[in-house]
Amino acid sequence: MNECETCWYYDYDEEYDEYVCIMDLDEDEVYRIMTSANQHCPFYRQGDDYTLARRQ
Repeated sequence: MNECETCWYYDYDEEYDEYVCIMDLDEDEVYRIMTSANQHCPFYRQGDDYTLARRQ
């Protein structure tokens, strides 16, 4: 399981029919995250099953 699957900002997009990050990032921020040495997203926010279910 990667970090995104438990993130608050990881949500299902019906248009693309897949899970995507709903955090509003620009190209520079995405590039910085993808090329960083530790591959840790600075915007990660823990969301367990209960907090994610309440959001729906």
